[in-house]
Amino acid sequence: MQLNNKTIVITGAQGGIGRCLVNLLKEQQANIIAIGRKEEAGVTQADLADNNSIDRLCKELKNKHVDILINLAGMMYFGQLKQQPVVDLEKLIAVNLTAPIKLTQAVLPAMEKNCQGSIVNIGSIFGSLPFPYFSAYSSTKAGLKGFSDSLRREYKNRGINVTHVSPRAVDTPFNTDEISLFNERIKSSIDSPQRVADIILNAIIKEKRNINIGFSENIFISINHILPSLVDKALVEKRDIANRYI
Repeated sequence: MQLNNKTIVITGAQGGIGRCLVNLLKEQQANIIAIGRKEEAGVTQADLADNNSIDRLCKELKNKHVDILINLAGMMYFGQLKQQPVVDLEKLIAVNLTAPIKLTQAVLPAMEKNCQGSIVNIGSIFGSLPFPYFSAYSSTKAGLKGFSDSLRREYKNRGINVTHVSPRAVDTPFNTDEISLFNERIKSSIDSPQRVADIILNAIIKEKRNINIGFSENIFISINHILPSLVDKALVEKRDIANRYI
């Protein structure tokens, strides 16, 4: 797919991966509609944790010609589920799952009318390989993966492509100090935002179906589908390590 002159909407444009990806898309001469939570020149401000803000954004996008929607914005919580504040839980679900679905609903009619378009959802390895103490986060990312697969089948052979990319740990401010210490202790493979942005761009251009970043992560995901009890044992050990940081 050629991206020059394509109109691309990207949420999470102010994050580590988002800024790298926006720069790459601009190099491809795409027209960018960057969505972010903070006020900034060249960015459409929207709080995806707020229903009214999401609805206003959806209304705006319905009146625009959008070639590609990239749902990148996300929230994370690391800790015991019983201690996660309800308000925090509701925001996490809104940003990670509700907003991508609503924004997709907003741009689909025009894409369907034109028989072309792409929906790109950025999930997480934790969506297919759920980690302890990331219960709500893993659940929303698993939901986004299911949404992507279902939508792809719904629009197969109708000119609309659906791509799902699952990054592993990424070195961005998205990680709290506790998450960074945990990743260091369990020797997680950590990618740079630029590497992840490069992979996402390649997936968009080549209209990939599903990408899980990381060789060992792909192996563990396969084992988790076939013999989940083996993965249970490995992740319980990581849970005991995580106890020191939550």
